[in-house]
Amino acid sequence: MNDKAANTQKVYHVKKQDLPVSCPGADMKIWNSHPKVYLPLEKTGEAVCEYCGAKYILDLD
Repeated sequence: MNDKAANTQKVYHVKKQDLPVSCPGADMKIWNSHPKVYLPLEKTGEAVCEYCGAKYILDLD
């Protein structure tokens, strides 16, 4: 992940070292975004943010 405005993509690929994952992410500018929520990627390898609909996928490679 990189420094960008929140909610500008609909799919984010994250790595195991990025866990725990929240939306908007720690490196996103959140001044105009939704409240921070943590996403349970560990269970299924993917999760969708209930606020903005962004999908986060855990890359195991």
